[in-house]
Amino acid sequence: MPERLPPAAGQTDLFGKRQPRVYTVGELTRELKAAIEGRFGGVLVQGEVSNVRQQASGHLYFTLKDVDACIDAVLFRTEARRLRFALRAGLSVLARGRISVFEPQGRYQIVCDSVEPLGAGALQIAFEQLKARLAAEGLFDPAGKRRLPFLPRRVALVTSPSGAAVHDFLRVLHRRFPNIPVLIVPARVQGDGAAGEIARGIARAAAAPDVEVVVVARGGGSLEDLWAFNEEVVARALARCPVPTVSAVGHETDFTIADFAADARAPTPTAAAEMIARVKEELLADLVARRNRLRRAFRALADARKAALEARRARIADPRRLIGERTLRLDRLQARLSEAIWKPIGERGRALAALSGRLERAHPRAQLLRLGKLVGQLDERLVAGVRRALAERRQRFEALAAKLDALSPLKVLGRGYAVVFGKDGHVLRSAAQAGAGDALRVRLAEGELEAIVSRKES
Repeated sequence: MPERLPPAAGQTDLFGKRQPRVYTVGELTRELKAAIEGRFGGVLVQGEVSNVRQQASGHLYFTLKDVDACIDAVLFRTEARRLRFALRAGLSVLARGRISVFEPQGRYQIVCDSVEPLGAGALQIAFEQLKARLAAEGLFDPAGKRRLPFLPRRVALVTSPSGAAVHDFLRVLHRRFPNIPVLIVPARVQGDGAAGEIARGIARAAAAPDVEVVVVARGGGSLEDLWAFNEEVVARALARCPVPTVSAVGHETDFTIADFAADARAPTPTAAAEMIARVKEELLADLVARRNRLRRAFRALADARKAALEARRARIADPRRLIGERTLRLDRLQARLSEAIWKPIGERGRALAALSGRLERAHPRAQLLRLGKLVGQLDERLVAGVRRALAERRQRFEALAAKLDALSPLKVLGRGYAVVFGKDGHVLRSAAQAGAGDALRVRLAEGELEAIVSRKES
């Protein structure tokens, strides 16, 4: 019977009844796409991140969910590069974007223009993520921290030459110990590209002659102002620096990644100067005190040595008595030496005679004869064992082959049974798994049949 197409939208059937429009899948999807994208051209969606996938192209795909539903989301490469933090599963975020329908799959998703974390800010999350990653690499390990020199020959200061930090540092350092030279390495400490300048400044400072301490310094500010010292490039430059480093960034309450990567942290640039330079007057006073103690110690030691010398001189008597005592001691040592030489020689001779007798009894001809007999016995035992093992394996193989033949599905088919496969290739175990008109494949003991279901009974 030829198939009758339904009437087009707006037409009537034979009975005058108006028929609804019939859409193709593409038409319906396109109309839904236009309606949804026109209605939700700009949305803010709050949810928890899951199923994060970073493509090789740089696009970031993830899912936003809450207790009621979930929706796919995408952050294209350009927007993904602007993220200050790494998008991780479990983060609660606020996504800004538009709803888009992907026609080939009939799925809708959020095309995000930006993603911001809820609760802690993006910079704080980026700070915590970088801190945890570098700590896991061992960059902050206390065992790797180096001690600052007692009195450095030269100090390098990486900072902005126009900032207050450089003036505070130099004022305190030169007040405490004016003789310490300071090398100022200029670098921007805020804004785009500042982190790279700081890292290069650390490398230049460490390469300068006689520099024994490198200090990175900046005055206080907001988290955004101090962000250059939270960049990974600065942390790795501090870790690679061949001389001890000090981080003096912000105020006492400010902490940056540079504070953890450096060998020492100073809460302020002023505190860094106090940490590096000791008070010259105090050192001079301590030096005078140590010199006086050293003089007294030398004088006491000289007096003690002089008294000991006098005591030994008093104990020295007639030299002929001393020579006689040494002669007697020499005779005793000579007798002990003779005994120590000739006694081991006699013992070695007796041991050599015993070994010669054992060597005669262990002649190679006797050993070869005994070993030849042993090899023959082992050869006979090996042949017998191999034959016995082969017989056991043959019997076991024949028994297993008989069991396998008895359990073979082909044996069952040979008794008149058949196996029926559905149109999806799976074995049918019930008539309910097939419908009228389904094409079936029947496997017999010899060959296969193709059948069409014309009727079924449950």
